[in-house]
Amino acid sequence: MEHHQVAIYLAAMAAGGLFGSLAPAAGPGLEHAINPVLATLLYVTFLQVPAAELLRSLRTGRFLAAALAVNFVVVPLVVAAMFAFLPDDQALRLGVLLVLLCPCVDYVIVFSGLAGGSSQRLLAATPVLLLAQMVLLPGFLWLFMGSGLADVVEAGPFVEAFLVLIVIPLALAWLTQGWAARRSAGRKAANAMGTTMVPLMAATLLTVVASQVPKLDDSLADVARVVPFYALFLVVMAFAGRAVARLFRLDVPASRAIVFSGATRNSLVVLPLALALPEPLAIAAVVVVTQTLVEVVGMVIYVRAVPRLVPAS
Repeated sequence: MEHHQVAIYLAAMAAGGLFGSLAPAAGPGLEHAINPVLATLLYVTFLQVPAAELLRSLRTGRFLAAALAVNFVVVPLVVAAMFAFLPDDQALRLGVLLVLLCPCVDYVIVFSGLAGGSSQRLLAATPVLLLAQMVLLPGFLWLFMGSGLADVVEAGPFVEAFLVLIVIPLALAWLTQGWAARRSAGRKAANAMGTTMVPLMAATLLTVVASQVPKLDDSLADVARVVPFYALFLVVMAFAGRAVARLFRLDVPASRAIVFSGATRNSLVVLPLALALPEPLAIAAVVVVTQTLVEVVGMVIYVRAVPRLVPAS
């Protein structure tokens, strides 16, 4: 399965798109399943990294500085350069800002690891990245769109994501590691869980796509106008991330992780913010969902492209 994982992920996305189209009524239920599936995937991911290694990675100051620089200096500058060319629709622009200004803290770890990126250091940086975006996003929205829209951001969805997607899976992974260190049954269980990475990633992609595709029907023409910007963002951030990694003189695994961190966005966490917007801005949620669909395709390409962009040699 690991040898054919890219094909498996593409098939999962296609199946999700087909299911979402044929059974749109299942969308709300599947949307509730996104966080549990993601949390399970991250639990298995955290399980692969010993606790001592994770704590040691947190002390790698250059990597953390590079992650903060690429996400909160470079990305806002790239978004600012694109902003003037976005469609002149307030809801569309707000959706783009919500999703592009927030770095991913969940499946970026998985995709980065598949491309040979340093999952340990990226894992250690995720709490800092999540807290930083909670603090900075209102200010970014104020800079781009004025004070009238800066107060649309609430802390609740971010806190929930931090607990469900980071704290709980990490705690369970550390408990499992402790069990594995003391008991042979624990070692067997941990090894068995490690083999579920590919199917869990496929299940995550299928669930996300199937739950969000029905929402695209009514606004497809409007939302299609932002797709080129999402694709351009992925292309630009591949090279921008590499440049930041070189600036901070990072090794190859850390450099690849920085490229992924700069390119992947926190769409699954900011989606509740967009869904809570008033009716005149409702299309912003569909704009966020569209970024998810574009990004998962981009990540499949990144898994193959980033090792060539940042070669081991």
